Amino acid sequence: MIKKILIGMLAGIICGLFGTGGGMILVPSFIYLLKVEPKKARGTSLCCMLAMVIASSFFYYQYNYINWKIGVLCAIGGIIGGYTGAKILKKVPDYILKIVFIIFLIYVSYNMLFK
Repeated sequence: MIKKILIGMLAGIICGLFGTGGGMILVPSFIYLLKVEPKKARGTSLCCMLAMVIASSFFYYQYNYINWKIGVLCAIGGIIGGYTGAKILKKVPDYILKIVFIIFLIYVSYNMLFK
C-alpha cells in the first residue's frame, strides 16, 4: 500500500510541475514495480491522472495560467484522439507500443534540448 501511495505522490508532483506527465511515472511503475499487465497499466494510469489533472488544474486556474480558448479546442481534439487511441490500443502488441513510445520520448527530448 505504501509503495502505491508513493508512486501516486511522485506522479502527482510530476503532473503538477509538467502538466499530466505523471503517466510517464505511473505506467512504468505499474508494469515493473506492481507487475500490472501493460494495457491495464495504461488504463489505470488514466484513471489516476484524472484526479491529478483536476487537482493541478485548480491551482493553474487560481494563478490564471490557463488559456481557455486553446484548452477547450485541444480538449475537443483530445477527446477524439483519446477515444481513437484506446480503440487502436486493443489491436497493437505491447512491444510495438514500447518502441513507438521510446521513439516519441527521444524525439521530444531532442527537441527540448536543442530547439
